[in-house]
Amino acid sequence: MARRFIPVLLIALLVIVHAQIWFGRGSVPRVASLKQQLATQELANRDAQLRNDQLVSEVSDLQEGLGMVEELARQELGMVKPNEIFVQIAKGKN
Repeated sequence: MARRFIPVLLIALLVIVHAQIWFGRGSVPRVASLKQQLATQELANRDAQLRNDQLVSEVSDLQEGLGMVEELARQELGMVKPNEIFVQIAKGKN
């Protein structure tokens, strides 16, 4: 009787372990799903970090003075300082 009981017990334990692997809290499909969610979240975090770094840089420039405003005025409005000469080079048609 005891000799029959041991294999049955081992098979039952194997079935339980297999069930946990495939259907339990730490199952293979759940782990794969969590890995996918983690990858998606890491990508979103990376994008948010890049945007935050850009905003920190802009805030720093604005706090340091009018350097950023002057740069934008030079680029977009063609601002020149006193005693500067504005030179525009036109590209010729080839």
